[in-house]
Amino acid sequence: MKLTSKGRYAVTAILDIALNAADGPVTLSDISERQKISLSYLEQLFAKLRRHGLVKSTRGPGGGYQLGYPCEDISIGMIISAVNENVQATKCRSKGNCQDGVQCLTHSLWQKLSDRIEDFLNEITVAELVSSQQEKMQKRYRAEINVQQQLERIEN
Repeated sequence: MKLTSKGRYAVTAILDIALNAADGPVTLSDISERQKISLSYLEQLFAKLRRHGLVKSTRGPGGGYQLGYPCEDISIGMIISAVNENVQATKCRSKGNCQDGVQCLTHSLWQKLSDRIEDFLNEITVAELVSSQQEKMQKRYRAEINVQQQLERIEN
């Protein structure tokens, strides 16, 4: 089991929209530039995200993407599922036909792990990630202000 770039990039792009929502719709080219994700790859991901209602698009000048739901209502699990990402730890992807059509000896162990991963991802919302990111940005800003003040004192 491995979370691929598809799931990672989808979560990153949704978070980018949430962080920049105050400025109106966010273009894929802006996300691409800020997050260093290929524009064509974002277009593929956003077709899936739009189909699942996680984002909505606005065409024309000033257009772009907005979240389809409040960020409190979007879980990381929803995003990963929307882009068809598989986070199953079982070899058989939960079908129970791991070994010659029957369950392998450790199937229930890996299934429990898969269930916990899914529960974990479904419990985390975009709002929580936004809050965490905003706290980091505020700390970074305060540190920069502190450095500037110290430099000004040295110069005077």
